[in-house]
Amino acid sequence: MRVNRLKSLLVACLGLFSVLFFTSTMANENKEERLDPAKLIMEHIQDAHDFHFFTLSKADGTEFHATLPLPVIIYSNTKGFSIFSSSRFHHGHEAYNGYKLEEGKIVSEDANEKIIDFSLSKNVVQMLLALVLLVFLMIGIANKYKKGDGVHNAPKGWQNAVEPVIAFVRDEVAKPNLANKYMKYLPYLLTVFFFILINNLFGLIPGSANVTGNIAFTIVLGVISFFVIIFSTNKHFWGHIFWYPGVPMIVRFLIMLPVELLGVFTKPFALIVRLFANMVAGHIIILSFIALIFIFGSMNSIAGWGFSPLSVLFAVFIYLIEIMVAFIQAFIFTNLTAVFIGQAFEGGHEEEHH
Repeated sequence: MRVNRLKSLLVACLGLFSVLFFTSTMANENKEERLDPAKLIMEHIQDAHDFHFFTLSKADGTEFHATLPLPVIIYSNTKGFSIFSSSRFHHGHEAYNGYKLEEGKIVSEDANEKIIDFSLSKNVVQMLLALVLLVFLMIGIANKYKKGDGVHNAPKGWQNAVEPVIAFVRDEVAKPNLANKYMKYLPYLLTVFFFILINNLFGLIPGSANVTGNIAFTIVLGVISFFVIIFSTNKHFWGHIFWYPGVPMIVRFLIMLPVELLGVFTKPFALIVRLFANMVAGHIIILSFIALIFIFGSMNSIAGWGFSPLSVLFAVFIYLIEIMVAFIQAFIFTNLTAVFIGQAFEGGHEEEHH
């Protein structure tokens, strides 16, 4: 059964990349401009105002873009609120109502006009979808437990899939790092783990947004974890930062204090950068392998066609690894958060022992 599923996944991935290859080849045959791999890759991993799935070149030289436009909401100091579909921009080729797209961002044609963009970009929409899915999934499972399903008998369906993950986070992440306070932080740790995991997996769907590869998203998660850590501290934590018995005064205030205070902020910074960098790197590698087809093809058509199977094979291999990375990065973020929270209230040995 697992072998058949793996074969089906490989066939689907190969089919996907083959479609991307042929459609892109057809589009490039009618273009004289040289392919810019760096620009192409950045356009795929950046945020946008629509979901772009593929592009087809027609016989008359025009292109068909399979996209899902998203609502544009702009506040201007002169026009007030403007709400319209992103399709009005015609993929950045036209302006609408005095606004235009430049490198994926909406700007005003009037230099004196100040605007604030409240638009629902694909990162925002996909994050909201992930949130709805998370809430729907967890409430459904909780209701089953309230009815007694999975309590006195074996769990079924999503219960059977989610329960081992919850037990793993509880036993391998929360308990070892938070000791007898693990139940206080377990809801937060589980929410962070599943929210990151769902967004990681969504980002692997062709045409979707790489939400966890957006630095703004990881900054928000890091800031939330920072406040959870700070509000979990006690007098022993701050005592180790501001007071060091037996340490000379000069060393204490010129070396130890700045280093320890900096350490308070480097912890959430590590969470932010680690998740962002790992999720962006995988997408860049996959797109780089696909771009190599066109790079070799621009040199020689035979080289392009000859390198295609190898490039697609490597891209599929990295794609499968990215599925594993999606779980690993969710675990690492959750585990490090639990470690930092545990460090925040360590030192109160009498209280913990009691």
